[in-house]
Amino acid sequence: MIGIIDYGMGNLYSVRNALLSLGVKAKIISQPRQLQKMDACILPGVGAFGDAMDILDKSGLAEAIKDYTVKGNRLLGICLGLQLLFERSSESPGKEGLGLVRGEVLRFKGRAKIPHIGWNKLSIKKKNPIFARVKDGSFVYFCHSYYVKPSERGVVIGETDYIKKYASVIAKDNIFGIQFHPEKSQAVGLRILENFAKAKR
Repeated sequence: MIGIIDYGMGNLYSVRNALLSLGVKAKIISQPRQLQKMDACILPGVGAFGDAMDILDKSGLAEAIKDYTVKGNRLLGICLGLQLLFERSSESPGKEGLGLVRGEVLRFKGRAKIPHIGWNKLSIKKKNPIFARVKDGSFVYFCHSYYVKPSERGVVIGETDYIKKYASVIAKDNIFGIQFHPEKSQAVGLRILENFAKAKR
């Protein structure tokens, strides 16, 4: 069973429906104690970094997520959910993230349109089970104004070029994060969700 963490800031039902279409059992969860019953969890998210962390902290979900991953359970962050895995964000100075991955979140700077919305290429930098049957250069769907900058380059397994090359997919042991929306990325996105859901612990 895949748990989709509900903290009031994510495309919960579109992610759940995508998983169900793949024959993957998925359940929306909002209580910290529910995480430990899940085979893997997804942290979606749309909105502001600081607001999201305030909710996760106050609800006890932040500590529950940290405890869940420390025990070796798989976690996937999507869009804002990816950014929350990091230590801090320029969007909310002074607010700590989950700190599961070292690094920060920065706002795009440049003449191109911000936010970055629409289809763009995924450049695969490292082999990983989450990319099984996914072709390098596949197009996926984005909607964001901030990007992650990991302190450890080794966690970057996928990049995308918009204003600059940035990490659009990261993996650190049992922790994964993707900046684009797999539930909106048609066959490629569904394949990535399926790879995550069916990966061995």
